[in-house]
Amino acid sequence: MRVLVVTAVPVERDAVTRAFGDGQPQAHFVRGAEIHRAGGFDVLAGGAGPAAAAASAAFALAAAPVPYELVVSAGIGGGFAPAAPVGSLVVASGIVAADLGAETPDGFVPVTGLGFGRDRYLPPRSLVRAVASATGAVSGTVLTVSTVTGSAARASALLAAHPGAVAEAMEGFGVAEAAERFGVPVLELRAVSNAVGPRDRAAWRIGEALSALTEAFGKIAPVLEGWTLHDRHLD
Repeated sequence: MRVLVVTAVPVERDAVTRAFGDGQPQAHFVRGAEIHRAGGFDVLAGGAGPAAAAASAAFALAAAPVPYELVVSAGIGGGFAPAAPVGSLVVASGIVAADLGAETPDGFVPVTGLGFGRDRYLPPRSLVRAVASATGAVSGTVLTVSTVTGSAARASALLAAHPGAVAEAMEGFGVAEAAERFGVPVLELRAVSNAVGPRDRAAWRIGEALSALTEAFGKIAPVLEGWTLHDRHLD
């Protein structure tokens, strides 16, 4: 199965490729992206935020000599307590652009409420279940934000607007936008490095989260290979 994995930064990319052994991944270049191939996966660090992630994913998808069958947005992220504590894994049942829209006197209105665009994508349910089962990941909505949450008030507001949210990150929706335009299903997998809320860098556990990401990809590789065309048509 041809899989493209899009992370934000090189340390996340390298955490993914480490799941497939200690050998040096093969690197090749396409316009706008450096792709590392390991374990049958193509992995790129596409940049932080939804715009960079969308552009890099689109370049990689367009340049592929053989079409990809799945795109995965992966990396570390913030978890909403108590659903997704630090050190846990999250697989997205929904990928939602939480701050794409407009502020009004009555509060935030999502882009869909303005009468255009879309603000969410739904990964294949059978694949979400299989990945959650293989890794022990929590499944739920993962929010894509352009500004990372730094206060308790903002965390509460996000949960009020998205009661099923378990994590936030900055790239998933951008990757999903690119995948949708190429007709390829999308998945998002996050290892939780910090709690969503007041910004406390001393409490972040980035190293532990990157290790959890490596372990997760070691477990999901056979899951993805076994996800058949029949399974896709059931979703």
